[in-house]
Amino acid sequence: MSILTVSPFAEKKIKQGKQLLLAEDFPNIAENNQLVYLYSQSKDFLGTGYLSSQNKGIGWFLSPNKEKLTVTYFQGLFERAKAKRQSYYDNELTTAFRLFNQDGDDFGGLTIDLYGDYALFSWYNAFVYSLKDVIVEAFQTVFPEVLGGYEKIRFKGLDFESDHLYGQEAADTFTILENGVTYEVFLNDGLMTGIFLDQKNVRGALAGGLSTGKTLLNMFSYTGAFSVAAAFGGSSQTTSVDLAKRSLDKTREQFLVNGIEPESQKIYVMDVFGYFNYAKKKELTYDMIVLDPPSFARNGKKTFSVAKNYGDLVKEAVEILENNGTLIASTNAANVSDKKFRQMIEEALKNKGVKFTVFQEEKLPADFHIADNFPEGNYLKVLFIKIKK
Repeated sequence: MSILTVSPFAEKKIKQGKQLLLAEDFPNIAENNQLVYLYSQSKDFLGTGYLSSQNKGIGWFLSPNKEKLTVTYFQGLFERAKAKRQSYYDNELTTAFRLFNQDGDDFGGLTIDLYGDYALFSWYNAFVYSLKDVIVEAFQTVFPEVLGGYEKIRFKGLDFESDHLYGQEAADTFTILENGVTYEVFLNDGLMTGIFLDQKNVRGALAGGLSTGKTLLNMFSYTGAFSVAAAFGGSSQTTSVDLAKRSLDKTREQFLVNGIEPESQKIYVMDVFGYFNYAKKKELTYDMIVLDPPSFARNGKKTFSVAKNYGDLVKEAVEILENNGTLIASTNAANVSDKKFRQMIEEALKNKGVKFTVFQEEKLPADFHIADNFPEGNYLKVLFIKIKK
């Protein structure tokens, strides 16, 4: 345990409820991977935090009290987190959701997701990983109904990404429910699981009737979850496009577990910009287009980043969108603000000379609980846009 003095700016942030700690918060930085008591420059006690390098910041503020990270401490965190998500436990149509969301549940560096009977722990830095035995013990007392756990390593330094953690082992692939739709998932194959749980509200809108009778193009489709939701919701046909070869078989499997014949849908393994050109040559058009690219991607010498190139996607999509069609524009890029994202889209649409109306907006679903004083943590941005040519 170390005692650290923080900068006046960091003191102000902590008192405002901000939990992420940055290198510039400390006049003299201490050793990495340890619990620390934080004090102001006037020697007032501010609270407990920890230091550990990760993809953002160097640690987290945890509590205004002097804490010891015991089983009892984590039991309290998990009990409060579970109570917040009671509505999901009461919903028989959804069996996969986030149980614990970093600083939204007062402990940055850790997320826990439920996939049916199994929990998936994601460790974001070495310090939290070093506490995993204590964390898992506490978790099992609060969530005894969970049959087993898996882990994902989301920091550098270890020689594996995924592993079975405790309890019963799941099948290599198994199914979960979300908004009444069945999805196939896998918990011990790299960092992916087959579905991004933060998009459940968007899939819910598609499955709930937004796509009924409409053709849908799903770009950067991954395992085709948006396409499956749309088909479940009555889409006349879906088209899924992703560059990864694995996406073909995975998307086919997602349709099959819902009793939908994959051959009744269209699935392409190709670059999305290549597909835009293909569609224009074939004079293909769609009633709905979903754009949900990775924050950054590379294909040979070509690179794509949401911050620089999202507008190009929108322009291409408009050219093959039916009049009065719907564009679902989405990104989880934390480095792109809500304002910038909307500006990029509006600029692209104005450039194409179309009229448009944003008729629905989605952020993170309620299970991805966000800290009240850190709205920046609500990284997901989804705009539903009606476009008139």
